Amino acid sequence: MSSRTDPGSVSSGASDIAHLVLTFDSNKDAGALYGPFDENLARVEQKLGVSIHSKGNQVSIKGEHTAAEHARRALDYLYGLVKGGASLTASDVDGALRLVQASDDQLSLPTLENKAKIAAAQISTRKRTIYARSGNQDAYIRALERSELVFGIGPAGTGKTFLAVAYAAMLLERGMVERIVLSRPAVEAGERLGFLPGDMREKVDPYLRPLYDALYEMMPADKVERALAADVIEVAPLAFMRGRTLANSVVILDEAQNTTPMQMKMFLTRLGENSRMIVTGDPSQIDLPANIKSGLVEALEVLKEVPGIVTVRFSEKDVIRHPLVAAIVDAYDRKDRKRDQDKKNA
Repeated sequence: MSSRTDPGSVSSGASDIAHLVLTFDSNKDAGALYGPFDENLARVEQKLGVSIHSKGNQVSIKGEHTAAEHARRALDYLYGLVKGGASLTASDVDGALRLVQASDDQLSLPTLENKAKIAAAQISTRKRTIYARSGNQDAYIRALERSELVFGIGPAGTGKTFLAVAYAAMLLERGMVERIVLSRPAVEAGERLGFLPGDMREKVDPYLRPLYDALYEMMPADKVERALAADVIEVAPLAFMRGRTLANSVVILDEAQNTTPMQMKMFLTRLGENSRMIVTGDPSQIDLPANIKSGLVEALEVLKEVPGIVTVRFSEKDVIRHPLVAAIVDAYDRKDRKRDQDKKNA
């Protein structure tokens, strides 16, 4: 695949307007890149404000220079995904656009320093491959690769929990760890485990459903069920982890904002040999009583200077669910900021 700039496309009256031409080496893969009725190209047009026309294995991009270059690099990246066997979705297109913009804004990201071409971090199992869809997701996956303790902090829909479970599934499948331990505090908007019928596993399962969903995305259902039955994938209520040392494991604590300081310290000190811990949470969604400080908030303060611990902070810009989710998160954030400002002015 190659790309070139048409030197005759820059008009004398608008020197910031570029005309770029991408030529792909396969008509079939180019068609997969464009999507049904060129819907992927239309999405790039809409997001970047450029004009894109396709003919066979060529794409012509016209628009403001920076936007046109972003479109070129995004399409170049997406074509690489198609060549690798990926079936593109709207989220993949949005993710590619976030990544090329991050390559301008966050040149410290290892794979984004070369602005001519991007290569997102990925998590691969036999069932599927997950690619980073934002700069912070890229940084998060790379943090998981190099650090034994990672905090993923940010709003719902940013992929922090999904990527944590996906990474754990990859390590388990490759034999790099012996088990996955999933944990979550049982504090959910005023509800408690005691209201739910069944044994402990049945009580805890509803709270861990997002973790299970991610497991089923990365592993065949029968393997997940066998692993759960054999405790290779273990459900460990946070309150029952005291006194344990978790070796050769990936240990994930989800919804960590609802831990108390004592629970968080207890959890973090369970880290054993050849193990990794991933702590995810959203400090803006704390369901603890007002007089109890969040263990996550305290841990982020206490551990910020400890070497080897990496914290990746997501924002509403990293939300990869329905576009309305990002707008909803942003609206609530504005409300919270206004409330905090009103308190200061009172």
